[in-house]
Amino acid sequence: MNNQGCILKVDGLSVFFGQSQIIKNISFEARKGESLAIIGPNGSGKTVLFRALIGSLDYTGKIEWAPGVRIGYVPQRIDLDRYLSLTLEDFLSLKTKVLHFPRAVINEALKMVHLPPATLKSSLNNLSAGQLQRGLIAFALIGSPDILLFDEPTAGVDLPREEQIYETLHHLQDKQQMTVIFISHDLNLVYRYATKVICLNREMFCFGSPQTALSPELLDKLYGARIAHRHFE
Repeated sequence: MNNQGCILKVDGLSVFFGQSQIIKNISFEARKGESLAIIGPNGSGKTVLFRALIGSLDYTGKIEWAPGVRIGYVPQRIDLDRYLSLTLEDFLSLKTKVLHFPRAVINEALKMVHLPPATLKSSLNNLSAGQLQRGLIAFALIGSPDILLFDEPTAGVDLPREEQIYETLHHLQDKQQMTVIFISHDLNLVYRYATKVICLNREMFCFGSPQTALSPELLDKLYGARIAHRHFE
């Protein structure tokens, strides 16, 4: 990859489950410091695209990362039954121990997502939805990633805390020049926080800035029905 500032290049990406093609011929680029939203109806292949990007699904086509790029990933949910007895500190330590990072890295990650140190002693199942989501973001931030992938980063979070989480992501992106790719169903948040948007419904319907790409006609075609949306300058 020799495109200056390009951190990810996807060319002709397709994913099959058996004989069924889930996503078809997806091509796009993400550059350093960009915030890229992926939108589309349920079942359109958004999470499948993420799983292909992190290498957990077979695919055809090409996924090319910049040399030495560090990737952080926040899933839509985790299997709480598997981690039920763990405190947040135990959970974050799973990553620091593997990477041989000092304990101070956990405290730094907590500061970045605005969680108080006392939260570390709480078990995962006792955290609120917003606290758990911030804990997952803190986990992804350990190791100083160049790019963060968020699969619906505010799923299950109430509206005020949803805004707080997006503000946190926006602050991290601006301060550290990280690339952020996130899946969202909220077009208002896409207009507000994304520099580019991918419209996906098994195929790619658009790629560009939300202000120019998300026309009413395009959204009707993407979702198959007229939806309400607002345009943020």
